[in-house]
Amino acid sequence: MDFPPLDFSRLRTASVGQRAHKVDTSMFARALQPGEGEVLDSMPDVLGAAALRRLAERIVQAQRSGAPVVVGFGGHVIKTGLAPLLIDLMERKVISALATNGAGAIHDFEIAAVGHSSEDVGPGLDDGSWGMVHETAEALNVGAQRAAHEEIGLGLALGRAILAGGAAHPELSLLAAAARLDVPCTVHVALGTDTVHMHANADGAAIGAASLADFRTLAAVVSRLSGGVYLNLGSAVIMPEVFVKALNVARNLGHEVGGFCTANLDQIRHYRPRVNVLDRPGGEAIEIIGHHEINVPLLRWEVLRRLGPAGENE
Repeated sequence: MDFPPLDFSRLRTASVGQRAHKVDTSMFARALQPGEGEVLDSMPDVLGAAALRRLAERIVQAQRSGAPVVVGFGGHVIKTGLAPLLIDLMERKVISALATNGAGAIHDFEIAAVGHSSEDVGPGLDDGSWGMVHETAEALNVGAQRAAHEEIGLGLALGRAILAGGAAHPELSLLAAAARLDVPCTVHVALGTDTVHMHANADGAAIGAASLADFRTLAAVVSRLSGGVYLNLGSAVIMPEVFVKALNVARNLGHEVGGFCTANLDQIRHYRPRVNVLDRPGGEAIEIIGHHEINVPLLRWEVLRRLGPAGENE
């Protein structure tokens, strides 16, 4: 085959001034000095920083319109020390509901009870001692039995138990704060995934009943999500799966849930948050990839800046 050279002199060109573009100087970072402004003022208005600002805007819009802001989170959010920031947003009536998995409930309880959590798995797994602390199993498994008996959700039962007394740091518990503030906080358990399921007092029927009650509560919350925001913070599997089922139930029952925003904040991209939180639900989708301990404080601060003094504790 013969490939004669192309005549590049015949290429059509245009002026750079007339070309469509994605970036201009108004979006650049500003090299502010300490005292000249806040760190958020120095951030460029592109990619992740722009997404963070847009998410804060949607959260503030939801709060001001009375639409819910729902936070689904995994245990890593607790382990990175972010509970005080989420509790603050609950107290300011920015966060309307919480939902977590079994790991989130375990870490929340341990932080409240003794002020530490997150066992080193490796050494304990070598001799079978990992996850065998009796206080956590007692609290979670008896809490599930109590919830099933009282026909309430696991999240509410655990929150009330932490508030009842004896915890070293109840002020750091999301479950306790939710119970105190009358904010729904649901716990969604997959049997066999949590350390407390290894204990003899684990009652599958009670855990299932308490978790199912919480699923039905979350479905009721999601049925009112129109105009609101759902944030998935650090759950790669359980919460994305639970959320999409709750949304489906709401729509199946005739609730026209739309006009909402979903967001996924995590350190890496996972399949289920992308499809079940961002792609399939049909609302505006925002993804912010990075460390929770950096992005969540920045997001909270931007939300508070946009709310202003008039938005505090409304």
